Amino acid sequence: MKVTVKDSETLETIDLNQLRNYLQTHGWHEDKPFLDNATLWHKPTAKGEEFEILLPNRPNLGDYAARIREAIQTLENVENRPQLEILSELFTTIPNTIIQGIVMQIHTPNADRLSGEITLIGLFADKLRKIHTSLADKDYVLAIIAYQERLPVLCTGDLIKEKNAFTLKNPRNLTLDELWQNDGYG
Repeated sequence: MKVTVKDSETLETIDLNQLRNYLQTHGWHEDKPFLDNATLWHKPTAKGEEFEILLPNRPNLGDYAARIREAIQTLENVENRPQLEILSELFTTIPNTIIQGIVMQIHTPNADRLSGEITLIGLFADKLRKIHTSLADKDYVLAIIAYQERLPVLCTGDLIKEKNAFTLKNPRNLTLDELWQNDGYG
């Protein structure tokens, strides 16, 4: 199945420096400016073809998301890899996202209040990944229950990727995944 990412809000989270670095490390070269708002990047192939990406210079341009979408589609064709796989390497921050996962580890709780760190195994960009977060009060208690009973959870927050580690900052609205509870098997 071929998945095409069209969500402008998601595409606008792609950091230009991250995308430039990606292009450079994957054999693309910056060719020349295109007007004042973009640069052209090229990559020759072994067959003598040449691919081109029009990369915007600033994220506040009106067509930023459209240009990023075109760049991802071009990369998908050149690299023969799914868009989600490419995007997973480019994301650094995804604000206000919902993570579905299983609580895999409860770290030592804080001594001064009902809170602590947990590790989720959650689905992001079509792959299971470890995601670390800190929870407090009722969210922390619910995470402990979900851990003990091996129940899937949903949690909203800002997903941050640093190197290959994922952290859910500003976590909120931790709930048990109701779809799991109502699937007719439980």
